[in-house]
Amino acid sequence: MPVGKRIYLKRELPDPELVQKFKEIPGANIADTMGRSCAMNPRIRLVSQPKSPIAVGVALTVKGRAGDNLALHSALNIAKEGDFIVVSNESDDTRALMGMIMMSYLCEYKKIAGIILDGPIRDIDEIRCLDFPVYATGTTPGGPYKEGPGEVNVPISCGEVSINPGDIIVADSDGVIVIPKKDAAEILVEAEKLQATDAAKVIESGKGTVNRSWVEKTLVEKGFEIIDDIYRG
Repeated sequence: MPVGKRIYLKRELPDPELVQKFKEIPGANIADTMGRSCAMNPRIRLVSQPKSPIAVGVALTVKGRAGDNLALHSALNIAKEGDFIVVSNESDDTRALMGMIMMSYLCEYKKIAGIILDGPIRDIDEIRCLDFPVYATGTTPGGPYKEGPGEVNVPISCGEVSINPGDIIVADSDGVIVIPKKDAAEILVEAEKLQATDAAKVIESGKGTVNRSWVEKTLVEKGFEIIDDIYRG
């Protein structure tokens, strides 16, 4: 088997109903139930204008050589509705991995959930108007290579987060988080609980009635000194 040049056509997929339930929960609430360690680096940001505030889908992973989109083209061919294509790119920012031609194929014909690129795009004037979730690191007119190597549906790292094929992707205006498919049911229960308590805290904060005693308690526990005086250098 030619490692580095493999295209896997199948993935272990989570329950579709479970996936869709995450669409009602902001990414921040989900991330807080996962040790706050599941969010992609904010260099990967939303560059389009999807009408839906939260996008969810199942990871179709692409492992590409820096600035090369041959494996990504393969992923376009096998992607299905509900997939979220996630592309590693060795953190390269010198070549756009795709533009409006490929994007139109994905959002209009394939109708996938969205795409995340650890690299730039081009044709931003058209892409920024799309009602389709596009996450990228920036823009450049420089185009990609199409030579490989690359792999599809293998474990990757994107935005300093590990992603396995079939993991659940939740993306909103804050950014992107990754939910391991084997833990998704448990995470959903905890995230729904946190979302309910968080909403109450927002109301209490606005009224000034939220309990903030934990701040002083934590400062003491961490060894902070509270000085009722001004600093004198």
